[in-house]
Amino acid sequence: MKLLIFAGSTRQNSFNRKLAATAAAMARDAGATVTHLELSGLNIPLYNADLEAQGTPPDVIQLKQLMFEHPAWIICSPEYNGSYTALLKNTIDWASSPVKGHPDWAQGTKPFEGKVVGLLSASPGGLGGLRSLSHLTPLLSNLQCWVAPRQFALGGAGQAFDADGMLHNEAHRQGVQSVLKQVLWAGARLHGPTGL
Repeated sequence: MKLLIFAGSTRQNSFNRKLAATAAAMARDAGATVTHLELSGLNIPLYNADLEAQGTPPDVIQLKQLMFEHPAWIICSPEYNGSYTALLKNTIDWASSPVKGHPDWAQGTKPFEGKVVGLLSASPGGLGGLRSLSHLTPLLSNLQCWVAPRQFALGGAGQAFDADGMLHNEAHRQGVQSVLKQVLWAGARLHGPTGL
């Protein structure tokens, strides 16, 4: 199973970037073929229809292709003001915007349709960013993703990672593992030989 993992943050010491790295390592251990995408590596401007009319940025096309090629995703979402980040919304807005006249990307939902998506979050607070996931779920469902019902929000994230950036608490590792397991299970059934 090809699994795409990314976090909705580019901050250097982001807890959600650390959580994405942990999830990527655990998914590889489980046998998945993992692409760990850092959004900071893509040159994607703030979405603007006038800018788009001048030509969709090449990195947006690259993002669409990456999303399309991976039947399963893990998104690690920070929580800003009780919701997901502007970076994550901007990424999704560009990825879902149709490219007029393009042979592959004229349909906006093509990178999203049928993808199995697992949601994780991390926050210094007690809820662990859970409210961001409650907002992100209907957004992804509207784009025709299959959002895994099992989610994990890591509270107290400031004390949750060791010096190597990995989770040191077994209960936290099991929380991430439970989401990974469900996503890989569902992805194999939806996108296997008898699936979509």
